[in-house]
Amino acid sequence: MARSQETFNKKEKEKKRLKKRQDKEQKREERKANSDKGKDLEELFAYVDENGNITDTPPDPTKKKVIKTEDIEIGVAKQPELTADDLIRNGIVTFFNESKGYGFIKDQDTQESIFFHVNGLEEEVIENNKVTFEVEKGLKGLNAVKVKKSK
Repeated sequence: MARSQETFNKKEKEKKRLKKRQDKEQKREERKANSDKGKDLEELFAYVDENGNITDTPPDPTKKKVIKTEDIEIGVAKQPELTADDLIRNGIVTFFNESKGYGFIKDQDTQESIFFHVNGLEEEVIENNKVTFEVEKGLKGLNAVKVKKSK
């Protein structure tokens, strides 16, 4: 009587290989069943409602708001328009870097820190000097110009 050539180890490897193949086939079938291919284009759209939430229902055209592109400012907070009285201010130089040529003035009325550059100086200043200055809108906020010592 001849002995079988298949050992226990060979049988186990064959079982694992068959199991792996069946799992792979099953996953492929699941992907086919759940795939988005062949779906209608409308089912794939996502919409953003007026609160910024993503939904699958299209927005209501009656709630549509018209926004002018001129009103959109990117990177700079909206600031109120300046009047002639707001332009000339008093303050104290809180920081001045002479080598780099810039500094900051603390406005006495609003207590806000306003940037200035040496090109905007009319007189030499040092830290803790009381100064008068005018403000203008810059790219990143207000800039002090025509800075001179107060008397």
